[in-house]
Amino acid sequence: MSLEISSDAFEPGGEIPERYTCDGADRSPPLSWSELPARTKSLALIVDDPDAPDPAAPTKTWVHWVLINLPPTISELPEAATPLPSGAQSGLNDWQRVGYGGPCPPIGRHRYCFKLYALDTRLALRGRPTKDDVEQAMRGHVLTEAVLIATYQRR
Repeated sequence: MSLEISSDAFEPGGEIPERYTCDGADRSPPLSWSELPARTKSLALIVDDPDAPDPAAPTKTWVHWVLINLPPTISELPEAATPLPSGAQSGLNDWQRVGYGGPCPPIGRHRYCFKLYALDTRLALRGRPTKDDVEQAMRGHVLTEAVLIATYQRR
């Protein structure tokens, strides 16, 4: 048994449809998961782009979405993920906004990593936590994780 994450909007390794990017509606794609460990108390989701700004010479991992304290009783997030499930908290992305910011690569085809973590605790973070805040708070609490990678290139 291992945690899996998927989307009905795109295949693993496939292209993210434009509607989920800055060139479209900029809505988060639908996501679903399965095989949570029995001891899971919450889930965290981080979506980032390790190819920023240029896949030929990446210098930064750009954070698109941070979600924490998703309840283990749910197995999916619908498109646009609104409203968030009760108790879930959205963090700060690298545009300095709370919530999802879709792919918007300045050059080339970028990879986007949808990383889901099953945790043995709820994270006690206040305000607008960043990816770094979440990664630090998760240390020692990750039961398992799954990654869905997809790509996007602007036309």
